[in-house]
Amino acid sequence: MLKILVIDGQGGKLGRKLVETLRKTCPDAVITAVGTNSAASVNMMRSECADRVATGENAVIVGCRSADIIIGPFGIAMADAMLGEITPAMANAVASSAAQRVLIPMNLCDTYVAGVAHGAQAIIDDAMTYIGEIVEKINAK
Repeated sequence: MLKILVIDGQGGKLGRKLVETLRKTCPDAVITAVGTNSAASVNMMRSECADRVATGENAVIVGCRSADIIIGPFGIAMADAMLGEITPAMANAVASSAAQRVLIPMNLCDTYVAGVAHGAQAIIDDAMTYIGEIVEKINAK
């Protein structure tokens, strides 16, 4: 069973959109949504598309151990990103995971990602296309 980990912080708006879109793209996947804070977790839970929802540093670390795919904003792999919500331990767990990482570029929190066009939907669509390719490769094994 394909295991997808969605990580988000702040208000969880991007995470919620990712969870909803992933459910349509990968209906059979086990989707775990982890918020770096309770507001993000609650917002992703409201989508009613995640199989499991958790909150906090340890949930990120544990989730990264068993995920096949990790998706979230670019900052999840950067210590102290998202106004300090991403701890060094979280960033390390994401960066050192054996999972495929799909990072959504965001120009927030004093980090500028060159080449990022305005409009999150195009970026999410591109990410879902890539995840579809990953799923095809996994299923072909």
